[in-house]
This record gives sequence, structure tokens and C-alpha cells, in this order.
Amino acid sequence: MTTNDHHTQITAALGGLAAEAPTSLMSKVFARWVSAPSSLGDVFVAFTGAGVQFLRPAADTDSIDGTDAIATFAKAYRKRFARPLMPAQKPPAGLLPTLRGRPARALEFDLSPLTDLEQAVLAATRRIPPGQARPYSWVAREAGNPGAVRAVGSVLARNPVPLLVPCHRVVRADGALGQYIFGSAQKEQLLREEGVNVDEVADLANHGVHYLASDTTNIVCFPTCSDARRITAQHRHEFGTLAQAFEAGYRPCQHCRPAVVAA
Repeated sequence: MTTNDHHTQITAALGGLAAEAPTSLMSKVFARWVSAPSSLGDVFVAFTGAGVQFLRPAADTDSIDGTDAIATFAKAYRKRFARPLMPAQKPPAGLLPTLRGRPARALEFDLSPLTDLEQAVLAATRRIPPGQARPYSWVAREAGNPGAVRAVGSVLARNPVPLLVPCHRVVRADGALGQYIFGSAQKEQLLREEGVNVDEVADLANHGVHYLASDTTNIVCFPTCSDARRITAQHRHEFGTLAQAFEAGYRPCQHCRPAVVAA
């Protein structure tokens, strides 16, 4: 047998070993991405088999140097999560309804690469109901770090999944809406669409009012709480601090939890 014959046999044998990487391996290496419509315009969403990891407005990924928007999104995702992206054939379950404003009950998240603090902050933020708002201090307390108010602001400024984890429902203690990755005007738009009376909240804050109480239930709430919105004018009392409300005999609402309810 000649040297050429040996080479041919070896090449044929090696060729028979060639095969596509198994799907399970591909899913461990690559995350997937889709483009989807939202109430604030088109967004790019990256997800793994465990859930959604990253969302950014498509318009914000256009680069001034002409870089393709998808490439810019993929670069931002890889910088944050250290994985390459491949296009997906369909969005993950629950994504499209959630982007239309429905509760994210069926939507799974994969936030395991985040720190414990980041995960706790995002979990607390997810518990804010539509049509309501909470201050950063509330999120810090609910996340188990009541002294980490500034850290909460930093975490939410880098929220990897805005719209899906509703950081637009977190506002400043002085009644100002604060910043938002889509823009402050879009934050206001989302809150108004959900039924938050942004003007009333700002007016109350300007007058030093941050809590509302009912003398029929003896409960004090945040102004956007659904219970607070049911208080009639003749039974409504306004307070600047919780201490003032407690001194007047009111107890914290169990729904909006302006303070931890004693067991």
C-alpha cells in the first residue's frame, strides 16, 4: 500500500468522526436573541435555556460609527454575561405578553450570573404591582439591605432586563421620577399608562407628603397604593414621615408595606 493510500484511508476515517456539535453543547456556549415589539418600541432580548438575561432598546444600539445594531447589542451582552449570541427562531414563553404590559407570570429569568445583592434588588422590584411606585429605600429594605439605598440605585441603573423587571416603578423619595434607561419621559409614560397619578404624587411630595392614611381602617400607605387610592377625602390624612403616622395611631399597610409589619 502506498503512502497516498494510507493518507486517503486516514482522511476517510477522520471524516467519519466529524459531526455537528450536540444541541446541549451549543446551548451551553451560545445564548439566543430575538427582536420584539414593546410599548416603548422594538427591543432586543437575549435569553438562555433557563430564562431571559438581557434587554435593551433597539434604537439605543445604533452606533455612531455605523456598527450594526445587532452587533452592538451582542457586544454589550457579551461584555455583561461573557457569552456569544445566536438568533432564535422564536421568543421564550411569556416574553411577548409581558412586553405588552401583562404580569410576567409565565416568563422565566436567568439572572444567576448577577451578585446576590443584584438578584435581591431585582426580585424586590418585581414585587411592585402595576400602577404603583416605591422609593429606592423601600427596595433596599425589601432586598434585605436597608442601608444600601445608593447601591440599589446603581443596581437598577444597570438593570439587565428593564420593562420585564419594572425598575420604572422605583422613584425618588422627593417625588421626582428619576432616571430610566429608556429615558425619563418614557418612564413617566409607562407610569401614566399603568394608572399612576404622577401629577398628584409630585404635588404631594412638593408639600412634604409621602404617606396617606385612612381614619376608617387606621392604615397608612404609600400614595400610589391601591388601598390609598380608595380613601375618600373626608377620611384621608397626610403625613410626611411614618413616625408621624405611627404617633397618630396608624399601622402600616400590609399590601404596600411602607414599613415591616410586626408579626
